[in-house]
Amino acid sequence: MTTVAVVGYIIAFALFIVGLMGLTGPRTAVRGNWTAAVGMLVAIVATLLLPGMGNWWLIALGLVLGTVVGVPAARRVRMTAMPQMVALFNGVGGGAVALIAWAEFRDTAGYVAEPLHVAVASLFAALVGSVSFWGSLVAFGKLQELIATRPVTLGAVHRPLTAVALAAALAYVVVIAAGGTSGWLIVGVLLAAAFFGVLLVLPIGGADMPVVISLLNAATGLSAAAMGLALDNTALIVAGMLVGASGSILTNLMAKAMNRTLVSVLLGGFGGAAVAEADGPGTGGMVRTTGAADVAIQLAYANRVAVVPGYGMAVAQAQHAVREMADLLTGSGVEVYYAVHPVAGRMPGHMNVLLAEADVGYEALKDLEESNSLLPRTDVAVVIGANDVTNPAARTDASSPIYGMPVLSVDASRSVIVLKRSMGSGFAGVDNALFTDPRTSMLFGDAKESVASVVEELKAL
Repeated sequence: MTTVAVVGYIIAFALFIVGLMGLTGPRTAVRGNWTAAVGMLVAIVATLLLPGMGNWWLIALGLVLGTVVGVPAARRVRMTAMPQMVALFNGVGGGAVALIAWAEFRDTAGYVAEPLHVAVASLFAALVGSVSFWGSLVAFGKLQELIATRPVTLGAVHRPLTAVALAAALAYVVVIAAGGTSGWLIVGVLLAAAFFGVLLVLPIGGADMPVVISLLNAATGLSAAAMGLALDNTALIVAGMLVGASGSILTNLMAKAMNRTLVSVLLGGFGGAAVAEADGPGTGGMVRTTGAADVAIQLAYANRVAVVPGYGMAVAQAQHAVREMADLLTGSGVEVYYAVHPVAGRMPGHMNVLLAEADVGYEALKDLEESNSLLPRTDVAVVIGANDVTNPAARTDASSPIYGMPVLSVDASRSVIVLKRSMGSGFAGVDNALFTDPRTSMLFGDAKESVASVVEELKAL
């Protein structure tokens, strides 16, 4: 059975890698996801074949409960809530690792007679897994708006308390590694790490959530790999390292896309208290409104149109209406492309997933660099619910909290149409000067209904 399990692991690892490769593009993402899922199934079966496995009824109960709860929950989640689901599921993974580390401590009576590397790896898994679990719960709360999306702090004592929580967790770890066997010590590690995770994520604003989700995902992977080292489980080591490595790379890419350092993200989010105060139009210019008929005429007579999707499109579930609008324009000889910012929405790739759901061709999706080269030669840029990622203040206003963040230069196009419910600010809490630009017209209302109205007007032309 050991030989069969080893062969199963090799097959599973190959499927993991092929699955990750598939996730690099929208066209192959679904196949990549299924491939990785099959790999995980093979890894689970291989693990169950290892000698010494027992408690079969308990294992079966866990599999059944997980399936009964997980599958219906995931199927009912709307695309707008996908970031919350990712944060929650990632947190559950970290919590599971922390509980396994606790069980390992109890089973070995405090790592008595265990090699030092087992104790160190298990304690690392307990600490990081607990941080990931509680930090992910806070991220979920912010994304679900159960907690304010703006930076939340305890005032002047917040950072000292965060440092004390981390120091306490590390102190418990050192005591255990030095030979402490009291069961309260491992509980101390988990609780101190929990406080640290909560205090770490609370001050981070909603605009930085894509980076935070990626970081916590990487942390969960690394904690799983460490637990695999402690348990001498190859599947956990390889799967955890793949998640940790890919999550770390994605975190770095997301931070670069926002022109932010990871340290600046973790130390308080965009603008700190100043961001929380920015809550109204406040741009000092005149807002020009428009109607669906005028928008349709403007689009019909354009040569090139850019669609700039944002979280507002996700909320309204407007992607199918947008695809219909683009098809009508393309059929009339208008070139249409989608300018997709890497951190538009609430998680990496959020807009790509929505547009792929509406069968938008991958070749029509343009990244930040390519979009910014096309926008000065674009007749109309249609901004659908995007805010911070189109704010020209990031380039022009050194006093702005988002100054230096790479944004889509929609203000460089000949005209701009912004579809929004109101003049409210985005996740960063910063007012958008694009809305009062002389070349910008605002079409207020639900994005799906607004686009549908434009579609009807295009059909009538």
